[in-house]
Amino acid sequence: MQVTSIGHAGFRIDTQAGSILCDPWLNPAYFGSWFVFPDNSALDWAALGDCDYLYVSHLHKDHFDPKLLAEYVNKDAVVLLPDFPVPDLKRELEALGFHRFFETTDSVKHRVSGPKGELDVMIVALRAPADGPIGDSGLVVSDGTTTVFNMNDSRPLAVDLLADAFGHIDVHMLQYSGAIWYPMVYDMPERAKQSFGTQKRQRGMDRCRQFIADVGATWVIPSAGPPCFLDPELRDLNDDRGDPANIFPDQMVFLDQMRRNGNDGGLLMIPGSKADFTGQQLNSLEHPIPTAEVEAIFTTGKADYIASYAERMAPVLAAEKARWAPATGESLLEPLRAKFEPIMLQSDQICDGIGYAVELRVGPETIVVDFPKRVVREPIADEKFRYGFEIAPELVRTVLRDDEPDWVNTIFLSTRFRAWRVGGYNEYLYTFFKCLTDERIAYADGWFAETHDDSSDVEIGGYTMQRRCPHLKADLSKFGVVEGSTLTCNLHGWQWNLETGRCLTTKGHELRCSRQ
Repeated sequence: MQVTSIGHAGFRIDTQAGSILCDPWLNPAYFGSWFVFPDNSALDWAALGDCDYLYVSHLHKDHFDPKLLAEYVNKDAVVLLPDFPVPDLKRELEALGFHRFFETTDSVKHRVSGPKGELDVMIVALRAPADGPIGDSGLVVSDGTTTVFNMNDSRPLAVDLLADAFGHIDVHMLQYSGAIWYPMVYDMPERAKQSFGTQKRQRGMDRCRQFIADVGATWVIPSAGPPCFLDPELRDLNDDRGDPANIFPDQMVFLDQMRRNGNDGGLLMIPGSKADFTGQQLNSLEHPIPTAEVEAIFTTGKADYIASYAERMAPVLAAEKARWAPATGESLLEPLRAKFEPIMLQSDQICDGIGYAVELRVGPETIVVDFPKRVVREPIADEKFRYGFEIAPELVRTVLRDDEPDWVNTIFLSTRFRAWRVGGYNEYLYTFFKCLTDERIAYADGWFAETHDDSSDVEIGGYTMQRRCPHLKADLSKFGVVEGSTLTCNLHGWQWNLETGRCLTTKGHELRCSRQ
């Protein structure tokens, strides 16, 4: 089996039974903020796109690139489709001309047959509202000799089912770097921002090492990040100055951490790198440029590489910005009222979970999204807010023009906004902004309304508590860390007071716990 890196979370997996193109991404994402790192624009995309199977893990634009898919990828390729609750991914692919779908069942091993032979595949589909735009997934592929788990940036909670279905995993590709806007966009003291950034960077890598330990693969390929920020307004977000608070560490940083923690199975790959495996045996690893030059991209020459990359891509970025809607125009109050109010009226769990009015500053206008009252309105004199956003009007006008159902997957991941809050992170709020269709909001509201089983207990640090995290049901025996009377779930960094069970990160999500 040959695994070719095509950039970020993208791989092409070639076997005697056929080829699978996974998460190909080329064009800038999130309002031109994210570019692939290292640059993958020189790859032969026509050859890569001549594949037998296509796998798109989810609809985030650094995984789903409609322009690339339309231009380069074989429309007769069989799409390995995750088992998502909302069919948005299938609809998007159908609109691009794909017409052959193998619809998988979540976490079930399937055998796919083609003219070249048979492959065993499993797609682990994540369905919580926090997972991608209503769904994320990971792909397991076996040709009978070699088994690869392309986890990308999903976070499967029951990795033991992989061993039950496939036995030993030979190659594991997964995310280790940040893919979020926190804490960079928040108004807070710089010292606090540095502290939160340092914690988030390390927790992300700790979580990744936990997944690696759980899967137990022979070889690990860090992937799905980091993005590269080429716009001069965002260049400081790149981790090219040795800043321990930067949440976007690169592959070399993580591989060094793996080695320092006793794991020498990490492989550095860049776009065009090819690794050939037979079971647990790595037969060869070839890069498109000399190894010393590959390493320099991430070390001594990184800042110069990004500067040169930015110069090459300046016309691409300019074209992306030219597509944005004009900054000026009619008041945005009525368009936002028409967009948000019908969704708010359908979402009891989410609106009640948010629990307060949110300030939205768009250019000269201030608009209030009043979740308790389910209305969009003008502010009241001297009104105070617990949560607020400041977003450039051209971005808001663009997502309204395009009838975009997901502001998280457009505006927020772009980092082209400012935010402020009093108190903890509100998961319900960001869920609302990614569910701006009737179908999405109905699913997400129902998901929050479900009662989850929390009857199993675990003992950690002198406390007995429910085994599954109240947030996304992570196994706290693996991800829970107790310091004093505080529990941290390292899957997402959420915290609880173990004396009271109260969630310290957001409203709700109480933990059942007691002192031993």
